[in-house]
Amino acid sequence: MTEYEGRLVATGRVAIVVSRYHDRITSRLLDGALESCREAGIADDAIDVVHVAGAFELGVVVRHLAEARRHVAIVAIGVVIRGDTPHFDFVAGETARALGDAATTCGVPVGLGLLTCDTMDQASARAGGSAGNKGREAADAAIRTAHLLQALDPQ
Repeated sequence: MTEYEGRLVATGRVAIVVSRYHDRITSRLLDGALESCREAGIADDAIDVVHVAGAFELGVVVRHLAEARRHVAIVAIGVVIRGDTPHFDFVAGETARALGDAATTCGVPVGLGLLTCDTMDQASARAGGSAGNKGREAADAAIRTAHLLQALDPQ
């Protein structure tokens, strides 16, 4: 029996697409994603950080990068905070769908660092607070998946 598992190792160029909206939170998520990249041995000059306006814009930019195939992994970072209107449901759901579609259609791993929280305190806890750093976890997942895909289909 042969078993495969992705490892946290550099296998190529990585893009991190990060929303500027709620930048107090997304900047901390970005720091976590960069830590994961560096832990994997990815040099700073092999990391592209792309800033977008808000979470909803993540999908189209991630799709564009995935189609270009310059990156072995992409990390999407954003925050959507529930408010008093259904806006949260539309933005969170459509953004997650677009990111998943980009990954499966293009075959490029996309780490989902999209926080969908009820409060800013919850978001803060997930951006390096008591609940860890979800940006780091998203980068870790994308990098490990890129390694796994290369192991499953060596060139």
